[in-house]
Amino acid sequence: MIGPPTPPAGASVRPSRPGLDGRTLRLGAIGTLAGLFSGLFGVGGGTVIVPLLMLWLGYQERMATATSLAAIALIAAFAAAVGGLYGNVRVGDAALVGIPAIAGVVLGAWLAQRLPGRAIALMFSGVLVASAVELVLR
Repeated sequence: MIGPPTPPAGASVRPSRPGLDGRTLRLGAIGTLAGLFSGLFGVGGGTVIVPLLMLWLGYQERMATATSLAAIALIAAFAAAVGGLYGNVRVGDAALVGIPAIAGVVLGAWLAQRLPGRAIALMFSGVLVASAVELVLR
């Protein structure tokens, strides 16, 4: 007879149902937090997405960073549009920061492929701690 496999004796049978699994819910929670932090503080990727992808989903440093950057492209575009509606975007200044940042992205991606993952994690932790100290002392 053809059909689904029979579970072993004594095993609980959990009906399969379409819906959200734990991984999907965690990714949604990470996105929601990143969006909240992006809208409130102007940060979200490196301070929210990367650490949570690593802690909650076991991503390696490089994978978490690259996935975060892809998500940030969407988050930043929407956040900039909303900020623009409130009159808070200086397009010229954004270009003066963003265009040279492209060279930094190329250099950073090159370095990320050459440094050990642990070194990247430690450097990232240092940046977060230094940022926190700076904010507290302001």
